[in-house]
Amino acid sequence: MERQEEEKKSRVVKIGSKESWESYISQATNQGSPIVVHFTASWCMPSVAMNPFFEELAYTYQDVLFLAVDVDDVKEVATKYEVKAMPTFLLMKDGAQVDKLVGANPDEIKKRIEGLVQSYQVYLA
Repeated sequence: MERQEEEKKSRVVKIGSKESWESYISQATNQGSPIVVHFTASWCMPSVAMNPFFEELAYTYQDVLFLAVDVDDVKEVATKYEVKAMPTFLLMKDGAQVDKLVGANPDEIKKRIEGLVQSYQVYLA
């Protein structure tokens, strides 16, 4: 029962198309929000294992837009950002890629998101 409630209030936006991607990136850029993208695949166990952690990060960093892109569903976006392995995490600022992390490394992704958020706070101050 708890699991279902968690899924209902997910803070991670699942991207289903290139148009959806462009819309969210544009909106976040206009609002000055940092973006963290998880490129994933349903068949990739390390990617699937990172999903709950990624969701947790989305709750921790409320001012960051968290997106999940299945590389099989939205190939154009994965190709554009040269995603060759899953999971790949992309950190974006002002609509542009500022960092990329390949592999399931929870501590490192958290550290990099923290750095991204701090760079925004300095930027906004």
